[in-house]
Amino acid sequence: MSRYYNMCNKNIGRPVCIRTKDGHEHRGIIRRVSTSHVFLEPMPSNLGGYGYGFWGVGPGFGWGVAFGAIATLAFLPFFFW
Repeated sequence: MSRYYNMCNKNIGRPVCIRTKDGHEHRGIIRRVSTSHVFLEPMPSNLGGYGYGFWGVGPGFGWGVAFGAIATLAFLPFFFW
């Protein structure tokens, strides 16, 4: 397992900023962790509260980020958004 797996698994429900090796930045709340991906729910400010929901929880679409693609992972304070 990667070190990111352990960090994400311990912090489900916390907001994060993930930068991938190709330079993309993903901000969201950790909702689920598998052995290969971390699944984020976008923060409400990202989509203005519109979307189809993330497995029935919260606003917007959810997406997965592969652990192998993560360059940096930063935990954000809740008051950030």
